[in-house]
Amino acid sequence: MQRNFLKEFKPILFLSLKNYNKEKFISDLMAGLIVGIVALPLAIAFGISSGVTPEKGIVTAIIAGFIISFLGGSHVQIGGPTGAFIVIVYGIVEQFGVTGLAIATVIAGAMLVLMGVLKLGTVIKFIPYPIVVGFTSGIALTIFSTQIKDLFGLSIAKVPSDFFTKWEVYFQHLGTINWWATGIGVLSVTIIFLTPKISRKIPGSLIAIVLMTVIVFVMKHYFGITGIETIGDRFQINSQLPQANPIGFNLESIRMLFPSAFTIAILGAIESLLSATVADGVIGKRHNSNMELVAQGVANIVTPFFGGIPATGAIARTMTNINNGGRSPVAGVIHAVVLLLILLFLGDLTKHIPMACLAGVLVVVAYNMSEWRTFRSLVKQSGGTLAVLLTTFILTVIFDLTIAIEVGLLLAIFLFLKRMNESTQVSVTTGKIDISKEIESHSGNLQDEVLHLPKGVEVYEIDGPFFFGVANKFDDVMREIGERAQIRIIRMRKVPFIDATGLNNLQNLCKNSRREKIQVILSGVNDNVRAKVENSKIPDIIGEENICSNIHLAVDRAIVLSEKMGEERHRKHKLF
Repeated sequence: MQRNFLKEFKPILFLSLKNYNKEKFISDLMAGLIVGIVALPLAIAFGISSGVTPEKGIVTAIIAGFIISFLGGSHVQIGGPTGAFIVIVYGIVEQFGVTGLAIATVIAGAMLVLMGVLKLGTVIKFIPYPIVVGFTSGIALTIFSTQIKDLFGLSIAKVPSDFFTKWEVYFQHLGTINWWATGIGVLSVTIIFLTPKISRKIPGSLIAIVLMTVIVFVMKHYFGITGIETIGDRFQINSQLPQANPIGFNLESIRMLFPSAFTIAILGAIESLLSATVADGVIGKRHNSNMELVAQGVANIVTPFFGGIPATGAIARTMTNINNGGRSPVAGVIHAVVLLLILLFLGDLTKHIPMACLAGVLVVVAYNMSEWRTFRSLVKQSGGTLAVLLTTFILTVIFDLTIAIEVGLLLAIFLFLKRMNESTQVSVTTGKIDISKEIESHSGNLQDEVLHLPKGVEVYEIDGPFFFGVANKFDDVMREIGERAQIRIIRMRKVPFIDATGLNNLQNLCKNSRREKIQVILSGVNDNVRAKVENSKIPDIIGEENICSNIHLAVDRAIVLSEKMGEERHRKHKLF
């Protein structure tokens, strides 16, 4: 058992090195170099937008990126800070400070490790798609709204966190627009959108940041234009190796931050596994979802001790890795090393990057996250899908991601139960049963194709799962029958499973039937359902002999019991 466990939770990196060669290394080296350079401006942008300093974003990309590639279950996944976390991280920093964020991230990391160990990797993928699209689109709109100040260079001391108040303040300060900053921001967005039409190898965000940084530097030092704010005007970047610092955990802080940590964990799990799945489709390989969750968890446990923020698999950087030839986790490890070298030797240059350009990068990130085409197509689907989608979207924008995911999941569960309840049907048959088209029919014997039922025998067939949502429906159908039966055959051949409530309902039915002197016979019970039935009191109530494997035996049993009941009634009639 231990050997199987170790085999199942073995990082892909170790498996990839078995057949590794020089050609693969060169390919991974080139991909890692490019992804490392591309990841730098994104890490800075995500760090600043999350309410922390730029180097915290870089540190996260270095440490988490290394751990995720070293321990991960994907061949090409690149980890680091992502746009999806901006909203939740900013909210935690605003309310609990950087220390609170560190505690929440470590708790989330522990949750992710636990999810992986419990093999919940495949379960995470079953979160309803409208919820994923709803909160992703909501996050995209929120990210866009946070970049308006820097994109247009508005003179606002502090931007409110509330969505509607934020836009109210923006409109109040329209007169403070900095046209130089606006030009830099708009030009950055234009470059990012146009670059893929020329080349898909190097992302437009990198070209925009390099070009705009040079332009702004020249404008400042040679033309005296100083109204364009840069990273150095707002932050002091520490270009040193990150130092580990203790985190003050206590029961009260854990209790307060647990909901936020849960949101980080769920969001990280969803985004990383979706990214890994998309990558699998491109490279033609399969990832180990449980190992990937463990790696994400370890990364989020370790990174906060060095001042980092939450991290997960990043689809944009992962695709950049694939497009540039990366085919093993070695490329991800190299990308982390490249980022570290940039921080140590070129980190001081990042202070010249204009804030308007970073805002432009994040505006494009928000646009790509919005999935507006998918959102539009989901709006045209069923009312239930629309309700889940809009509820999650609106709650993400107006309140926060924690509430949105919780309410969205609850609504999706209720709608699922409603559909399950509607899909399970209960039918009643008396007189005869035509089983000519059923699996239980006897081929070659036409007399067996129609089973004649004695008077007083009713057959109830349940088509679908017998769970708590349909237990009452079964009762309602029996109450609608006017004439009381003497024998009830309950066909369960189409019942794939039965839950505790359904089993209890069935047990109560058998008890009440015995009290009313009505015999119950179960027919076609599959092995899974039969095991649960036999562990209940039902065999003692109706008799083991009245649990039949198919409808033929059930009807034969009903005929025998009907004859006995007839003889008993005849004998009593003679006595009186």
